[in-house]
Amino acid sequence: MAEAIQKKLKVEVEKYTQMQKDVSKSVSARQKLETQLAENNIVKEELDLLDTKNTVYKLIGPVLVKQDLDEAKATVTKRLEYINGEIQRYETLLKDLEKKSDQHRELLSGLQQEFQKAQGMAVGKV
Repeated sequence: MAEAIQKKLKVEVEKYTQMQKDVSKSVSARQKLETQLAENNIVKEELDLLDTKNTVYKLIGPVLVKQDLDEAKATVTKRLEYINGEIQRYETLLKDLEKKSDQHRELLSGLQQEFQKAQGMAVGKV
């Protein structure tokens, strides 16, 4: 009996470890998005300081191309909306993963207790 519980415990620990890796990846991706959000907010602030007399250039490959100020502002605004949406998606994903992780942790705790009881019974029989 102890061996069956040990095998199940091992499988569940592997699942839990994979879940923790997924959480780590999601946190990393969210941090990357936060950085992009900060950079784009700075760009938006800079664009807001400009008037129609100023020239805006967009880097396309190795070339700077003139771009309309309103078009540049619209592009940055859309990018900010997209990044905020992605951050919200990752927040929801992380909450879900944390909830599953907590449930899995409780399951592992129960399995460990069962395994210890089974080992205790096996020692008592010997």
